[in-house]
Amino acid sequence: MADEQKKILPIDYTHREFTSIRGDLLEIAERFYPDTFQDFSEASFGALMLDAVAYVGDQLSFYLDYNVNETFLDTAFQYNNILRHGRVLGYKNPGRASTYGKVALYIQVPASTVALGPDNSYIPILRRGTRFTSKNGLNFVLTENVDFASPKNQSVVARTDPSTGAPTFYAIKAYGNVVSGVFLQENIEVGTFERFRRIEIRSPNISEIITVIDSEGNEYFEVDYLAQDIVFKELTNNNFKNDNVPSIIKPYLVSRKYIVQNERGRTFLQFGSGNPNKSNVVATPQEAAIELFGKTYTTSKTFDPTKLSNNQNYGIVPANTSLTVVYRTTNPTNSNVGVGSLNSVSSREFNYKDRTSLVPTTIQSVNVSLEVSNETPIVGDVTTPTSTDLKRRIYDTFPTQNRAVTQADYENLAYRMPSKFGSIKRVSVQRDPNSQKRNLNMYVISEDEFGKITATNDTIKNNLKTWLNHYRMLSDTIDILDPFVLNIGIEFIIKPQAAVNKFVALQNAISALKEKYNTSFYIGEQFSISDVYSYLKDVPGVLDVLKVRLINKTTSQYSPAAIDINNNLSPDGNYLMVPKNAIIEIKFPETDIQGKVR
Repeated sequence: MADEQKKILPIDYTHREFTSIRGDLLEIAERFYPDTFQDFSEASFGALMLDAVAYVGDQLSFYLDYNVNETFLDTAFQYNNILRHGRVLGYKNPGRASTYGKVALYIQVPASTVALGPDNSYIPILRRGTRFTSKNGLNFVLTENVDFASPKNQSVVARTDPSTGAPTFYAIKAYGNVVSGVFLQENIEVGTFERFRRIEIRSPNISEIITVIDSEGNEYFEVDYLAQDIVFKELTNNNFKNDNVPSIIKPYLVSRKYIVQNERGRTFLQFGSGNPNKSNVVATPQEAAIELFGKTYTTSKTFDPTKLSNNQNYGIVPANTSLTVVYRTTNPTNSNVGVGSLNSVSSREFNYKDRTSLVPTTIQSVNVSLEVSNETPIVGDVTTPTSTDLKRRIYDTFPTQNRAVTQADYENLAYRMPSKFGSIKRVSVQRDPNSQKRNLNMYVISEDEFGKITATNDTIKNNLKTWLNHYRMLSDTIDILDPFVLNIGIEFIIKPQAAVNKFVALQNAISALKEKYNTSFYIGEQFSISDVYSYLKDVPGVLDVLKVRLINKTTSQYSPAAIDINNNLSPDGNYLMVPKNAIIEIKFPETDIQGKVR
C-alpha cells in the first residue's frame, strides 16, 4: 500500500496496555502487510513479535505514568519521593520517632558527721547520657544533668546504726527526663574539597545528631537551612538554685553548619559550599566576563553566578579531615513502656564537687546505689507516618512559614517538634469557646507500649508548650489537653456469593476491616459507616452487605468515655458525628470487629 494511505491511518493514543497495543499491531499488520505477515497463531513467529513489541509498549507506558505521578506530591507513591517534595516545601522530616518521659532516681548518701542530714560532699550530679534499660531490653538515656543536692529533692533515712539508732545513710530522690535510644559515635573520613558535600550516617533509626567535630577541633552546627548563620546554644545556668532556670540560651554566629536530611531509614548531613582554604573575598570579575553591549570579548568559562563571590554564606565544607559524629539512635521496635518498666541502670556517670578529698570506697557505694523507676508511662509516637499522614503534614508546612497564626499552623508545628523533646501521635487545635480572648485548646494523644493510644505525659506537654512559644502569636494562649477516647466496635451481616464458602467470606471480610482500621483516627474525625459498607462489598466472595452496626465499648478494659451512637448519627445515617475533643479507637480489632453470614 502506498505511503500516503499509511499516513492517514488513525492512531488511538489511549491504547497503552498490553492487550490493546497488541490488537492495534495486529490490525496494522493485517491491513497493510497482508502478503508479508499471514500467520498470527499462538505458536507462530509473527505472534511472538507482536507479543514482544506489545510488552515493551506496556512497560514504557507504565514507567511513563509512574514517573509523571512521582513528579507531583498529590500522586506520588514512593515514600522517599514524598519526602523530597516535602523538602522543597520546607518540611523537615524529624527522623525516627522517640518516646520521652520522666523517671524517679534514687541514691544512698552517707550521713553527715557534723550535722543532721546527708553529707553534702558525697551528693553527686548525675550526668547527661546515663543509660537505663527497661524490663524488655529497651534503652533510654538521661537528657539532662540531675543534681541530687537540689533543695527540691526528697531525703529520708535509709539505714541506721543497729546499736545507737543514728542514721548512717540517707536516700535521696530526684527526677530526670529520659528519651529512648542510646548515644553512638561514628568516625567519617572526608577527602578533598567538594561543594555541597553530602555525607550519609551508616547507622539506621537515627533520631538526633548530637555533635559533629572535625579532627582540627572545629564544631559544625545543625541549622534549619544553609543560609541560616545564627544558632542558639544552651549554657548551664550557674545560678539555677536561685532563679530556677536550668539553662541560658545564647546566640552564636557560625560559619560551619549543616542540615539533617532524613529519608526512610537513612540519615544524611548536607553541608554548604564554602572552601576552608579560600578567604572571604569577592571573585575577580574578569574571570566571569559575559557578552555585553560594547564588549569585544568573552571568556570561555561557563558562567556560574554562585562563583561571583567566594564567601561562606552557606557554610564551610569539611575537607581533608576526619569527622566525629555523635548521634542518638532509637530502638528499632516500640519504645513505649508502662509504669515501673524502666528499672535497670546500664551505665552511670557522676560528678562530685571535690572527688580528691573523698573516700573512693564511699564514692563507689554511692555510685552503685543508683536506682531508677518510671512513675508515669513513657509514651510517644512509635510508628512511622503513613504516606497519607506525611502528605497532610507537608501541605500544612508551606503556609505555616515558621509562625503560628491559624489552627493548622499550630498543628503542623506540634508535629514538627524535634524528636529529642518527645513526639505525639495525633493533635487537634480548637478555639476555646468559653474564652473571650485568643485562647487555644490543643488536644494531643500518644501511643503506649502496645501501640494503643494513650494520654500524653506531662513532660512531653511541657516541652510542646515551650516549643510553640517560639512561634505563637503574642496574644495567643495555649492549653494542652487530653482528648476523650471513644472505643468503638463494629458488627456486620453479609451475604456471600453462592459458590463461596461462607466461613471464608466472613474471615476475608473481618480481615479487610482489620487492615483498614489498623491506623489511628484523627482527633475529631467522623466515623463513616458508608465506608464500612464499601469496604465489605469489595471483599472477594461477598455478594451484599445487609447491616452494619456500631457499638460503644465502655467496660473496664476500655475508655470510660461514652457516646450515644443513635443520637449522634448524621440525619442520613452515613456517619457517626464525633465531638472535636474526642478520638475514635478500635482498641482490640480481634474482638471488636465481629460479623455474621446470612
